[in-house]
Amino acid sequence: MLEVKNLTVSANQKKVVDNVNLIVKEGEIHAILGPNGAGKSSLALAIMGYPEFKAEGTLLFSGKNISRTAPDERARLGIFLGFQHPQEIEGVKVSSMIRKAKGAISTEKQTLDKMMADLKELEGTVKKVGLDKEFIQRELNVGFSGGEKKRLEIVQMMELKPKLVILDEIDSGLDVDGIRLVADAIKKMQDGKRSFLIITHYPRILKHLKPDFVHVMVKGKIVKTDGPKLLKLLDEKGYSDFEKGAKNV
Repeated sequence: MLEVKNLTVSANQKKVVDNVNLIVKEGEIHAILGPNGAGKSSLALAIMGYPEFKAEGTLLFSGKNISRTAPDERARLGIFLGFQHPQEIEGVKVSSMIRKAKGAISTEKQTLDKMMADLKELEGTVKKVGLDKEFIQRELNVGFSGGEKKRLEIVQMMELKPKLVILDEIDSGLDVDGIRLVADAIKKMQDGKRSFLIITHYPRILKHLKPDFVHVMVKGKIVKTDGPKLLKLLDEKGYSDFEKGAKNV
């Protein structure tokens, strides 16, 4: 699904990701954990093609080299990024944004019947993540709480049905019930082919999921990869031992 080869990323002439290698196969869940400033969000943005970054290395998605592909084309290919800090966009309704996004990746003709059916589906989707259906008529993220913004990211994921889902700090701002709802939505989307890359500080949401691989990222590097047992070690000891062993970027 995704292969990251020797990826190094610089922002404002500062190296934020240092020679990262990562392979995510179809149907797998990968978790990347690390302290603040470890480069986790920068890695997610680089995979999505953030234009402000200078990236070196190779990104392969379903066997296709996307290293120089624009972000919108990566999205059309099936990559989705749930942002750590979703943007507020005045004047754009949630329903309009999602309709436009779905239309951009679909070859199906947008008839009135199709639009009404999609609207009905969207109303059902927002309810599944604990939001009122009136949310879809509001301006995108404007006046939303942190938790509501994160739930709306999950709504977009469920509606767009991407091949690769990258969720950056999706559990921040969520209470216990919100984390459970988000985890349930992810589990329902697991079909053996769709892959997930979940980036987080804490393993709270991962208690509801079963990641195939857990990676620890410190100072721009992936310094440790193991199975779910690594979560227990992180829960007990934190990142201090990994930070001591990592070289400065």
